[in-house]
Amino acid sequence: MLTLIYQGGPFRHDKDGAVFGNRERLLPASARAYYREYTIRTPGERSRGARRIVCGGLQPAAPEACFYTDDHYASFRKIVP
Repeated sequence: MLTLIYQGGPFRHDKDGAVFGNRERLLPASARAYYREYTIRTPGERSRGARRIVCGGLQPAAPEACFYTDDHYASFRKIVP
């Protein structure tokens, strides 16, 4: 998925690349529309499931930092390139 993010897509889900509001305030504070979210396929799920990558940066295809959540935004782990 990181490769697709850096390429700018194409993404499997319509909401991939949508602005992530960081309402939970678990990621570093930033300007509005800084973060974007992407779906990570969850085996056995028919919907998008709970797994996401959230990346932040001024340009979506050149993120400054990415984070992974497997519990639908309850916690995040920074992805180290």
